[in-house]
Amino acid sequence: MKAPANNEAPPRVAQVPQEVTGQPRRVVVGHVSWRDTFAALRHRNFRLFFFGQLVSLTGTWMQSTAQSWLVYQLTDSKVLLGVVAAVGSAPMMLFSLWGGSVADRHPKRTVVLWTQAAMMILAFVFAGLVWSGRIVPWHILVLAALGGVAMAFDMPARQAFMVEMTSREDLMNAVSLNSSIVNGARVVGPSVAGFLMAQMGIAVCMFLNGLSFVAVLIGLLMMRLPRFVPPVHTGSARQHVLEGFAYVARHRRVRLLLSLFAVVGIFGWSYSVLMPAFVRDVLHGSEGQYGTVLSANGLGALAGALTVATWGTRLPNRLLVFGGIGVFSAMLVLLALTHSYALALVCMVVGGWGMLLYFSTTNTLIQTSVSDAMRGRVMGIWALVFGGMMPVGGLEAGLLSHWLDVRWAIAIGGLVCAAAALITWLVVRRHPAPAKTPS
Repeated sequence: MKAPANNEAPPRVAQVPQEVTGQPRRVVVGHVSWRDTFAALRHRNFRLFFFGQLVSLTGTWMQSTAQSWLVYQLTDSKVLLGVVAAVGSAPMMLFSLWGGSVADRHPKRTVVLWTQAAMMILAFVFAGLVWSGRIVPWHILVLAALGGVAMAFDMPARQAFMVEMTSREDLMNAVSLNSSIVNGARVVGPSVAGFLMAQMGIAVCMFLNGLSFVAVLIGLLMMRLPRFVPPVHTGSARQHVLEGFAYVARHRRVRLLLSLFAVVGIFGWSYSVLMPAFVRDVLHGSEGQYGTVLSANGLGALAGALTVATWGTRLPNRLLVFGGIGVFSAMLVLLALTHSYALALVCMVVGGWGMLLYFSTTNTLIQTSVSDAMRGRVMGIWALVFGGMMPVGGLEAGLLSHWLDVRWAIAIGGLVCAAAALITWLVVRRHPAPAKTPS
């Protein structure tokens, strides 16, 4: 370890209990520097991943923003907004477990290369259909479904790949920085998409998204990784997947984290599919204002990711998990009550901050609670919960907004998330998990 400078006090390390997982953890106490915030960037492979993803995810958010607006423009249907989101996420329910097994059996970089290339091709096809003027809703549904299949294999491999690009000690920082680029792209992507949709048309957003994948593909190819050693005696794919379920079933802390994650996935994040209708019908906004609303949410989430990257090893995980959900839930309820565009922007910023406190901490806690050999399969189950609940949430939000109102759908989602967090907090407080190392 590098010796501290003469004018710097050596870092002090303390052993404290892990509030959510029950495992002891080492934390650094003392002053905080920018070196703490960007610690994972000292790893060359992660730097290549970081900057490639920054470009690629900006394009992804541009396409996502344009796609939602296109669906509502073509159909004027709130229900179809939820259906498209559901169709795009449904393959996660069918293939993410297989994707987790593939991630444990094959080089994770190779898996991510293939999935990113597939999504690049789909983006170019989407752009061509929109440019031709022949795009119809079923085209969007098919492309969303195919993109969901690619994502079902991409997400477990990419999440499990994080520790291979960095180290176990820098994993929380890497996960948080990865979330920061996802949400930094959410700030830039929707704003650029709103401008391009108004000035040049929707197809440009899809085309630029296709080009953006080149950056991440180059970064992956430039990485230097040790030779992959395939696992021995893995058995059938079905048995391999079932081992992942058995592993999670034995670990109460992981089950608890995934259960809360499922509730938030259904009732919390589903608010995003209603944003085109909320901006147009409640706020009476334009394409540009819709992009700004999404960017505001991304700005808050970026701040949340950087908060965890800087303070994640110093603040109690219970505070980050339950405090994050509490802030996020409160902002959803407040958003549902307002007709003010300015107040809506504030709600999206603060809500995005709370959401990322919860998301980044939960992701890290799950990964650090499991063994290296099982990480791909556990993250496959995580992807199943994350992506598999989103179609349910999209349909729930779309139907509630159709039967009741967009604002009611958003408010109910926030209240359910708050109730689930309270119940989980009471369970953790009354029945703390025993200390246990990953096995």
